[in-house]
Amino acid sequence: MEIVLGLVLGLLAGIGVGYLIRRTMAERQVASAENRARTILEDARRAGEAAKREALVEAKDEIYKLRADAEDELKQRRAESDRKEQRLEQREVALDQRVTSLDRKEQVAETRVAEIAEASTELERLAAAAHIELERVAGMTALDAKQALVEQIEDVAKRDAMLIVRDLESQAREEADRRARKIVSIAMQRVASELTTESTVTTVTLPSEDMKGRIIGREGRNIRAFESATGTNLIIDDAPEAVVLSCFDPIRRESARLTLEKLVSDGRIQPARIEDLHEKSKAEVERAIQEGGEWAVLETGITDMHPELVRVLGRLKFRTSYGQNVLRHVVEASHIAGMIAAELGTDVALAKRCTLLHDIGKAVTHEIEGSHAIIGAEIARRLKESPEVCHAIEAHHNEVEPRTVEAVITQTADAISGARPGARRETLETYVKRLERLEEIAMEFEGVDKVYAMQAGREVRVMVKPDHVDDLQAEVIARDIAKKVEEELQYPGQIRIMTIRETRSSSYAR
Repeated sequence: MEIVLGLVLGLLAGIGVGYLIRRTMAERQVASAENRARTILEDARRAGEAAKREALVEAKDEIYKLRADAEDELKQRRAESDRKEQRLEQREVALDQRVTSLDRKEQVAETRVAEIAEASTELERLAAAAHIELERVAGMTALDAKQALVEQIEDVAKRDAMLIVRDLESQAREEADRRARKIVSIAMQRVASELTTESTVTTVTLPSEDMKGRIIGREGRNIRAFESATGTNLIIDDAPEAVVLSCFDPIRRESARLTLEKLVSDGRIQPARIEDLHEKSKAEVERAIQEGGEWAVLETGITDMHPELVRVLGRLKFRTSYGQNVLRHVVEASHIAGMIAAELGTDVALAKRCTLLHDIGKAVTHEIEGSHAIIGAEIARRLKESPEVCHAIEAHHNEVEPRTVEAVITQTADAISGARPGARRETLETYVKRLERLEEIAMEFEGVDKVYAMQAGREVRVMVKPDHVDDLQAEVIARDIAKKVEEELQYPGQIRIMTIRETRSSSYAR
């Protein structure tokens, strides 16, 4: 027990001694670390003071350098300012000298202006005196002399202009005629169409004379019901086994014809039956109109067209112009336009489309006031046709100046289709009046002796007085007559104006 206690005490004593030793060593280490820290701090303080002194020295050097640079720049600017001031002083002196010189010149100019004014007044006085003396010697006033001079210059100008025009025409005619004839002949030789006859009446054949009485009905009730329903005039005269339908609207006249044929075929003619068959006939005509429009677009190969435009186009099937069916005319002209466009290297499809639609205004001309060209262009615009097509439609009769190649091709194709021999005809009364007016227009010009309208009005031969008109004036007269005919008359195709001047000399042998 005592041994154990001694061991414990010895162990405790050893722990205490070890603790004291470790404490002593730790205190020594702490003292050593503090000494090192003080040494490091002292070194850092001395280094900071040295760096501070160096920075101050460098800053003072930089300030000195900047101050020296600023002083140098200031000296340079002062020198430049002195030079500019000297130049300004020199310019001011020069300006003063120039102002003085200008003042002297202005005084001289004022003196000369006064002298010129005096001289001008004297010249005006002398000119007036000379003018009075010239009028006295010449025997005419200044206005008369000016008029005579203007007339003389105008005659000379016309003569020179006609010489130039004749030379240019002779130079261009060979090439232009050759190419135009080639293009037109190629287009015409590939197109053939049937002829039609213009009419405002339709004759319906009856199976017997008894049918006329049944058409008239008791106290005329059947014929009144027929005319009221169809909007046409039914003419029953002495013509054997035939009656005549009269109406300015060919569509109504066609509906009436179909209605009358159905009534005659059925045999039951009474007001209720007339109205029933007339409605069916109108439906047939509408189908025929639609089929006509579809035939036209298929015939020309133009399928992307508004349905309403196709229907308006089909209405032309029942329209005629100078005896020519308008629908067949536009189809024929469309083919011709396509061939001309192909020869010229332009857009064939666009040219055919423009020409196919150029007369659509005739389908509604009696319903809307205005030129069929302008009306047709408005219809095309409303139905979303391209601006090129609308322009060609409105320009094909020169209501609007043609601005595109397609518009000119449309005019050409329209003229070829309508002006070829046999395509159109006029009524006798209109024909005679047109020929008379042609001769009257030509006789209105001074120097014209006789006028003859020939070849059914296609040519006008004008005999001029040889002692009053020379060769160049004869050409001027021909052009003036042609221009006036274009302005005053409406006619199919073209009219040739030919002036003839001849001189006859005679002598007698005695």
